[in-house]
Amino acid sequence: MKKPISIFILDVSNSSSEEMGDKLTNYLDDVVNGITDWTKNFGHIKVKHRSGDEIIFVAYGYATSYIIAFFISRIWKYQNHKPYFGLSFGDIDTELEKVDIEKWIHPLIKQARFANDLLKQEQVRPLFRYEMDQFYPSNQQSNVGHNPYREEFERLINALLRVQQTFFMEQTTLQELVCSTYFILQQQKAVAHLLGKTPATISSHFRKGKCEEIFSIYTEILVTLHSLEEKYYGDIVVKPHETSKRLMESIRDCLKEEVQVLKDYFTD
Repeated sequence: MKKPISIFILDVSNSSSEEMGDKLTNYLDDVVNGITDWTKNFGHIKVKHRSGDEIIFVAYGYATSYIIAFFISRIWKYQNHKPYFGLSFGDIDTELEKVDIEKWIHPLIKQARFANDLLKQEQVRPLFRYEMDQFYPSNQQSNVGHNPYREEFERLINALLRVQQTFFMEQTTLQELVCSTYFILQQQKAVAHLLGKTPATISSHFRKGKCEEIFSIYTEILVTLHSLEEKYYGDIVVKPHETSKRLMESIRDCLKEEVQVLKDYFTD
């Protein structure tokens, strides 16, 4: 029986500088440990730090990789060495538990790699890109991985991600900090207390930084991925939006103890 999964391959911008090598290597190990902690109650995952500045992540659920990738992008420590994520989703015929991620050869891995390589070539590099239209024979049309409309879906989801990226790039440092801390704490008063600002100031930066629009795009992508998974699997899988909600709650609970350090990340 087929099973829904998603994948990201994370790479780091400007990672070749000699003075950052060890720092980034150690930090990526910390990121892997964090992901493992976030997902410990959400079924089997595969996550591996490899090739110096790369993390590969595979999990059940079409939306899972985007959720994890988005949270990582919001709490990333090194602002001059941003991460970028090549993503894919689809279906596999084997249990994820049986997969050796170091040796696994699958079209979905190739798609995530291809998306990552396309990002690497861009001068103004977006954070996220999906690839769905490579490495599958054109005559196969079962499930999302082989859906005949995959090219159109890929174009639309990447267009949304580019709009989201434009909003990110237009943010000031303080607006980005407000955006990131709000995404974790979910309350403007809590953000104001954390940053030592008035609620009115936080509200102003939230509005000017287009935070609502950024989160709206994030939500719409999740809703779409959930809908696709439900369409192709029906009652076979647990409702994906419920699983994603619980996953985000788990991540936020883990990060609330660490959110204080975000201020340092944006001022170093």
